[in-house]
Amino acid sequence: MAVASSEVSAGGKPDQQSMEKKMAQHPYVGMWVTDGGHIRHELLPNGRYDEARGTRNSAYQGRYEIKGNHIDYWDDTGFTADGTFVDAQTLHHGGMIFRRQ
Repeated sequence: MAVASSEVSAGGKPDQQSMEKKMAQHPYVGMWVTDGGHIRHELLPNGRYDEARGTRNSAYQGRYEIKGNHIDYWDDTGFTADGTFVDAQTLHHGGMIFRRQ
């Protein structure tokens, strides 16, 4: 997610409320689910994601950035990944296809 200079606090850090407000309106924020529903990937407006797998809620959590139709992920455990939004309803990530829910 790109940060505008008006969203930077006096200390040079992004203003969290401004970022959340901007991201809440971003077209890709929300729930993304694989066709079988096994993996549920929620992109939160605060630049974080929460991924559930099967019956395991919050199996993976971390932060993400979106630039154009590309998304980069940094898991809290140090794992990194990326993906591509092929259209407004479809995300390709980790060899899987997610649909907007």
